[in-house]
Amino acid sequence: MMITRLKYWLLLLPGICAALAGCTQAGPDLRLHYNTPATYFEEALPLGNGRLGAMVYGGTSEERISLNDITLWTGEPDRGPRHVDLLACPDATSWGEAATFVPQIRAALDAEDYPRAETLQRHLQGHFSESYQPLGTLWIGHPAGDVTAYQRALDLSTATARVSYRRNGRLFQAEYFVTAPDSALVIRFSSEVPSDETLRLAIPHPHTLSVADGRIVADGYVAWHAYPNYYGVAGERHAYDPGRGIHFRTIASVETDGTTTATGEGLVVRGAKETVVRLVNATSFNGFDRDPVQEGKPYQALAEKQAASAAAQPFAALRRAHIADYRPYFDRVSLDLGKTDPAVKALPTDVQLQRYADLDEANPELEALYFQYGRYLLISSSRTAGVPANLQGLWNEHMDPPWSSNYTLNINLEENYWPAETAALPEMHEALLDFIRNLAQGGRGTAIGYYGVHEGWAAGHNSDLWAMTSPVGLGTGDPSWANWPMGGAWLSTHLWEHYLFTRDRERLKRDYPVLKGAALFCLGWLVEKDGELITSPATSPENRYVTGTGFHGATLYGATADLAMIRECLNDAAAAAEVLGDAAFAAQARDAVDRLRPYHIGADGRLQEWYYDWADEDPKHRHQSHLFGVYPGHSVAPDSDFGKAALRSLESKGFETTGWSCGWRVNLYARLGDAESAYRMYRRLLRYVSPDGYRGEDARRGGGTYPNLLDAHAPFQIDGNFGGTAGVVEMLLQSTPDTVMALPALPAAWPSGAVKGLRTRTGETVDIRWHNGRLTRLHRR
Repeated sequence: MMITRLKYWLLLLPGICAALAGCTQAGPDLRLHYNTPATYFEEALPLGNGRLGAMVYGGTSEERISLNDITLWTGEPDRGPRHVDLLACPDATSWGEAATFVPQIRAALDAEDYPRAETLQRHLQGHFSESYQPLGTLWIGHPAGDVTAYQRALDLSTATARVSYRRNGRLFQAEYFVTAPDSALVIRFSSEVPSDETLRLAIPHPHTLSVADGRIVADGYVAWHAYPNYYGVAGERHAYDPGRGIHFRTIASVETDGTTTATGEGLVVRGAKETVVRLVNATSFNGFDRDPVQEGKPYQALAEKQAASAAAQPFAALRRAHIADYRPYFDRVSLDLGKTDPAVKALPTDVQLQRYADLDEANPELEALYFQYGRYLLISSSRTAGVPANLQGLWNEHMDPPWSSNYTLNINLEENYWPAETAALPEMHEALLDFIRNLAQGGRGTAIGYYGVHEGWAAGHNSDLWAMTSPVGLGTGDPSWANWPMGGAWLSTHLWEHYLFTRDRERLKRDYPVLKGAALFCLGWLVEKDGELITSPATSPENRYVTGTGFHGATLYGATADLAMIRECLNDAAAAAEVLGDAAFAAQARDAVDRLRPYHIGADGRLQEWYYDWADEDPKHRHQSHLFGVYPGHSVAPDSDFGKAALRSLESKGFETTGWSCGWRVNLYARLGDAESAYRMYRRLLRYVSPDGYRGEDARRGGGTYPNLLDAHAPFQIDGNFGGTAGVVEMLLQSTPDTVMALPALPAAWPSGAVKGLRTRTGETVDIRWHNGRLTRLHRR
């Protein structure tokens, strides 16, 4: 009987340990660790619960924690194509008139008058997206002193950051996490001797501040409209009105064994050996189609409720609940790529990263850490219904962030979610899937007003919290990035992918009208040329061609990328229709696929990007949209002539590119079965890049990875992190709805290893073990 009980408690022990403060399951050391505080954003440690985000700098004299709320954006509900009229933008064509230019553009293209088509495209441009905003900064002052033995770390296994050092020989420790169950940033400071701290909250938006009873309360609002920093506008870029836009309340409270005093700027804690700070935030955002003032959430009451709930629980209980919520997601997948030299592993993470690039040093545990970091970031940034991770995920300190920190639909938003299904985080995918449903509502007006298509829905290059779908540019944008209506076609493929991995028929029923709507737009947008269906006008995202006469342009007909995305969208919609019994539409979609212009191979053996065998203005361009059918699509078989041509295209682009493009190319090489090039590109993704603000002579720029392992476009974009995580999966496991392929692109650098918990399009979970490059175990469950 005693043996049975002992076995019982041994089985429970890992779970008990996971719930206890400071205890983690045995396994790999999944920590980013450093021996200095962060000076720059690109060195700070990201925390998040899918809505509330924090960047921890770990300062010794003054701690800086930058704050974000994923629902804090400029703007108001999007009015669809009529939004331009309401903003009174003189350079943009009014809704209703825009679609009348489509026949003119097509006529110019039929006449091979590409300059005229390029000019006319600007009439098919609407407003820009709104901007994701920082919430503010929590500053915490510490006493001066001689600091030694400094350590700063982010533990991925518990989603907890820690700082420890000795001040004048006495131990000081700090612990930070953002809990989803209790919607709060929680910080505990512990000191061997009584210590003093100061707290202040800096808010960059119009706000009021009150300090009393151990609390700092900020009430503020963001701009009701903002222009991006790359659009020339007279006057202020941000338009403020206290009666418009998203409002918010932030509450920071202190619990301490010392004393707390309020000042005009914040709180002063004196004589404390332990202090716990709890910070909550709520916004008035109540949905993409609701006015945040007239129909907004009661943000003040919500913030007070969150603050009271968090304050009612001791630190240990908050931490237990946080870990118990987080670990069931994170622990689904484990990865062993081999062991790193202990002397190397002991080095700070940023030093390891530099050596990895400079010395071409083997570091399989760093490679596995980067993979798991991507999973950690997705859990931390994608748990708010209908609000997916944006261009910076959850973490942004800029009032005018790069590219508005928006949703960029011509690769970046989709790349954010490439590992969601394969790396066993389908719940995090839900935020994107719900967002796609939001897009479909406004996208119907965009299809009519800009493209003259009266069935289905369309989305352009950019979107935002308000699910805007119009093409951007305001009549001034270069068509290479402003004119592109395939956002809906690409995004909708995620709906079918989610079904394949989960086999959730009820979810498919709910998503099918959205997927079908994207396919209907494609059917309405296609035109016939020489017996084949093509798009006109078309672009290949952000790339430009050079015609035989020397014209450099972006507008053409029959771009390969368009047709690849349409092919995938129609095939997915037809497959969903067959599952759900919509035989008539399945037949209609299959018939159109059969009539699409096929892929073509150029004279140099590359897969053709343009309708004609034209040269690229930039042969090394970061975008490779014409290879969509290889990955993330499925219409180019790796061993086919087109697959070989795609590999030739990829090889011609080289290995020097932006961070997110590195992530895409890892997946492309892996899907094409080129293991060594996939691994080389993965190493290229992990090339050390200096923080943007660092100005030393030894500064390193370009695409790669920052000291805190965030992706460098540069600047920071989170998509490369997610692309890299997906790429590791693609090297180790690929699948179709009917097949599972283990180790399809295993590089020589990973001769032996194991992975558990990956998911497949057959609806299964897979564990793999290999030794000396040979598969030794494949367990499907």
